[in-house]
Amino acid sequence: MRFLSVLAALMLTWTPAFAGDLTVSVRDAQGRPVRDAVVTVHPAAGVPRGPIRFPWALRIAQQDVQFQPYVLVVPVGGTVAFPNLDRVRHHVYSFSRGQRFEIELYGRDETRSHTFRTVGVAAIGCNIHDQMVGYIKVVDTPWAAKSGTDGNVTLNDVPAGGATMRVWHPQLNVRGNETATAITVAAAAGRRTFSGDFSARAAVR
Repeated sequence: MRFLSVLAALMLTWTPAFAGDLTVSVRDAQGRPVRDAVVTVHPAAGVPRGPIRFPWALRIAQQDVQFQPYVLVVPVGGTVAFPNLDRVRHHVYSFSRGQRFEIELYGRDETRSHTFRTVGVAAIGCNIHDQMVGYIKVVDTPWAAKSGTDGNVTLNDVPAGGATMRVWHPQLNVRGNETATAITVAAAAGRRTFSGDFSARAAVR
């Protein structure tokens, strides 16, 4: 009987009675949509234990001498593939605090990978091509995604109640390129708008 009581308590802890979809519209100071802004939500009750999985590929290709995509959201502990689709060789690296790594020169149709074990941001570059810049946002919540060309992000089945919403973008002109806001998530679908100054200069170093 005691075992059943403990099991029921655990189910109540991690299976919210109410949950809703949250759509966040990210806009700059002029009201224009901002793409590649990463929105994360951490419910006050915490996040479920266990691996976090996202529906998109953990992959940044080197194509047309650029990183594609420009911003990738990765769960902590996730392994990212770096396929080289160019005719030239690339040397991928990050000097970001807590995210340092280096993948030495490799050529066309070759793939290397790296596992990201620390929450934070890895600004990545190529030691051969200075114009190549990209970002990997490593998160510890399943409620995370980046905005599309319309500036919108939709997070599904966010537990109702108090939460902290964070918005990050390499050009968001605040300390650490990220803001944190206390919000209340409704049981039904809801919408919020985030407006900010996106005039900061994005750089790999």
